Amino acid sequence: MDLLLLFATLLLGALLGAVGGLFGIGGGIIAIPLLVLAYHQPQALAQGTALVMIVPNVLLAFWRYRQRHPFPLRTALAMGTGAMLATYPAARLAVALDQQRLQQVFAAFLLWLAYYFWRQGRRAQPQAAQGWPQRYLPAVGVLGGACGGLFSVGSGIIAAPLLVRGFGLPQAVAQGMALALVVPSALVALLTYAGAGQVQWATGIALAVGGLSTISWGVALAHRLPEARLKQCFAAMLLLTALLLWCSSVA
Repeated sequence: MDLLLLFATLLLGALLGAVGGLFGIGGGIIAIPLLVLAYHQPQALAQGTALVMIVPNVLLAFWRYRQRHPFPLRTALAMGTGAMLATYPAARLAVALDQQRLQQVFAAFLLWLAYYFWRQGRRAQPQAAQGWPQRYLPAVGVLGGACGGLFSVGSGIIAAPLLVRGFGLPQAVAQGMALALVVPSALVALLTYAGAGQVQWATGIALAVGGLSTISWGVALAHRLPEARLKQCFAAMLLLTALLLWCSSVA
């Protein structure tokens, strides 16, 4: 990697770290289509490379969110265990699928998420009067882990709405708890993609270094924005990302 490309990758990582901290994600949901479009990586390689950045990003973001909203580590462990069980088979499926089809499925997944979050930001949503039993938390981890393994991202994005709507948690607390299942899910997925030769380590490490420098700032901003505005911004980001990715898959 030459110096100009290295500098650009560090800046991109810094931008992704801020976005990841803001929305309680690892930044991979933007990194993957950018790696496909700007770095000309196949979809599976882009997903594996993004995971090198996602793992340290979500570890730091999880710590920052938990500092502001403490919750039992036993709860995080329950979801993380479910995520680990589902991530490996989903990741193995991802590296075996047709790359163009995987890219299109990922874009459709983002469009659905954008629609969901836009609706949530347009009107106030009542929290559950009585949350689901805590014993269902591992199921949230399983669903999130399956999405994380298949797409490299999405585990926390799926988990947070379930924790808000189903378990009656505030959005900020749900985002921090969702990161608890992203950590083991992303680590298992990274090992799986690396074993299949679908990781470009130099690019991934540069993205990670840039991201770690800004993710704490993004977490702080997330706690200052109104919840409805935060959801609408997230929806707009998902929509733009999905459209870019879909265009690249049919080009």
